[in-house]
Amino acid sequence: MREKEKITLEYYKHNPLQEWKRLVKDPFHRLEFDTTMKFLKKHLPKNKKGLILDAGGGPGRYTIELAKMGYNLILLDLVPENLEFAKKKIAQTGVENKVKDIVAGTVTDLAMFEPDTFDAVLCLGGVLSHIGPRKEREKAALELVRVAKKGAPIFVSVMSKLGTLAHFPRWIDEIRNTSHFERIYSKGDDYQWHGKYYAHYFELNELKSLFGNKVVFIEEVGLEGLASQIPEIINKLAKKEPIAWENWLKMHHKLCTHPAVVELSLHFMVIARKV
Repeated sequence: MREKEKITLEYYKHNPLQEWKRLVKDPFHRLEFDTTMKFLKKHLPKNKKGLILDAGGGPGRYTIELAKMGYNLILLDLVPENLEFAKKKIAQTGVENKVKDIVAGTVTDLAMFEPDTFDAVLCLGGVLSHIGPRKEREKAALELVRVAKKGAPIFVSVMSKLGTLAHFPRWIDEIRNTSHFERIYSKGDDYQWHGKYYAHYFELNELKSLFGNKVVFIEEVGLEGLASQIPEIINKLAKKEPIAWENWLKMHHKLCTHPAVVELSLHFMVIARKV
C-alpha cells in the first residue's frame, strides 16, 4: 500500500458514521449530495439495466441511493471499516439484491475488473483528492476509464483549489504557515488536511487533463456552488427563510454549471463519456 493510501486509510477508518452523515448533516452539506444526485439522474442510463461501479464509495451513501432507484451496483472502497458499515446499511435498507458485490480495493488498481465492464462509473466525494503524486492520480483516472464501457458516463468529483483557498481566511494559522500555504496555492498539495492527513485540491483543467484523450467531457458542476464560502448563512437561510431558500436553490441549480461557479465551489464534478 502506498504512503498516501495509508494516510487516507488511517483517517477514514476511525469513524465511518461521520462520513455517512457528512453529506446530509445540514442544508449546506446536502447541496453537494443533492446536486450530485441531480446530475447522476440526468446522465445515468435511463433503463437502469447493466452495472454501475461506485469506486471509493466509502460507507455507501450513493450506492444505496442508486440501488433504491433500481440500479445494480458494485461498491469498492479502500477502507474495510467503511465497507462493514456499508454492509449493515445496505441490509437495513433492503437493497441487497441490487448491490451485486462489496469489494476492498483502490481506484489506482482496478485489475479485479475486466475492461469495458461497467455501464457507468462513479468516483465521488473527493477520492482522487486523496491520491498522490500526480502519476498515481493519472493511473486512477485511466483505471476508471478502462473499466467503463464505450459511451458509458463517468462521474468524478474532487476538492477544488480555488474554492478551498477562498475558504482559507477562516484558518489564519494555516495562512501564517508560509511554506504550507504557498504549497497549497501553487501545487494544490495539503499535508495538514484535518491536521495531519493529505489532500490535493484541483483546478478544473488539471482534473480534466488526467484523462487525456480517453473521454469526451459533457458537463462540469459546482456542487456547493455560490454557497461555498457562506455555510453558516446558508444553513440559517434554509432553516428560517423557506421562501428565500427555495429561491436560492433555484438559482443554485441554474448557475451551478457556470464556469466561474464550478471553480469556486468547494467540490466540483466532471461528467464524461468514454470514447
